[in-house]
Amino acid sequence: MTFISTRQAGLDRLQEFTPHAGTAYARSRNFDDGTVKDAMRGNVSQLSPWLHAGLLSESEVIAAALAEHGPEKAESFVSEVFWRVYFKGYLEQRPTVWASFVQGRDAALASVGGNAGLAKAYAEATQGRTGIEAFDHWARELVQTGYLHNHARMWFASIWIFTLKLDWQLGADFFLRHLVDGDAASNTLSWRWTCGLHTKGKTYLARADNIERYTQRHPQGPLAAQGLAEEAEPLEEAQEHSRAMPDLPLPELGDEPFALLLHDERASHVPLSLSAKPSLVIAAARPEARSPSEIGKLAQDFAHHAVTQGAKAAGKAFSCNTAEWAADTSLADILADAGIENVATPYLPTGWTRDALWGELSTLERHGELTQLVSDLDRATWPHARAGFFRVKKAIPDILAELGITGG
Repeated sequence: MTFISTRQAGLDRLQEFTPHAGTAYARSRNFDDGTVKDAMRGNVSQLSPWLHAGLLSESEVIAAALAEHGPEKAESFVSEVFWRVYFKGYLEQRPTVWASFVQGRDAALASVGGNAGLAKAYAEATQGRTGIEAFDHWARELVQTGYLHNHARMWFASIWIFTLKLDWQLGADFFLRHLVDGDAASNTLSWRWTCGLHTKGKTYLARADNIERYTQRHPQGPLAAQGLAEEAEPLEEAQEHSRAMPDLPLPELGDEPFALLLHDERASHVPLSLSAKPSLVIAAARPEARSPSEIGKLAQDFAHHAVTQGAKAAGKAFSCNTAEWAADTSLADILADAGIENVATPYLPTGWTRDALWGELSTLERHGELTQLVSDLDRATWPHARAGFFRVKKAIPDILAELGITGG
């Protein structure tokens, strides 16, 4: 399978998958059918790389499914798309969850470097040499393709934590380094859910019979997973993560010239529906900030190409110049050269992209020269992302009605 990092490629995949986003998806989405040569999987959308990069928006994906199948038959697919929005909103209200992960990850990586036995176990897990057939297959598939089926991600995380007894933060880091769709919120919170930290006390235990059942159509399956842990005691943490809803002011671009800054998580101008034309488009890709360890080539290339090509497309659409804000260059210099003081950027969510870019952008914000663009779907959904997903799921019909996302 190949993920081409352009909006058009995402639209093509959306069109290809939409006929399957109804009852067929609900019936078969939990099966990991594996990959056959370069073919995309038929039972899941695999739209997450384009959604993560902001080449497609959740709203247009939901609208396409509703138009094809209606709200009842598309319910399962629409719900899965809302999980992404929910995770984002949850982490925005608890940014210390991400900060805690970063701190714990760095400490765990240091432990690997100083412990030969741990280093050996970590290498065997990440290189697919544990002797657990299913796990080893997924470890190699992740590195080779930049993708894993969602059910495989859950099984993998559970085996990593409860069978191999490795630090969950090392596993979450391994995913972020290689997943083309690696998302700070979805990835971190999914690993926390597996080990019992997201929903306190609730863990996910991978079972051999469950893996066998849901990999029965796999080209190399059904995949075997002998010797798995039979218990999954929840992990605990001393830190409490208090909740506070971030301020999400309505964007006002005004009449002053501004630069549009595109980044790893919003690489296309099209879903933004800007109310004014930028005078400059700036590309600011930062996939290397995902981890202090080496980032997989597929994840790096997808992000860099998405942002640079997205900026090029925006420059052409708005008939303006483009510039690249690389990690070793200054945003202030780029703006000064262009004679521009104001910047508008798609909202920078909690995670590595914000960490990497916020240093200079925070200065602009203090001077009132930064506008963050929040999508209507995020603005309507995040207030419901206070605890578990149920509150969001219950609100989905009202949110879609409020925003006019009917698919009609």
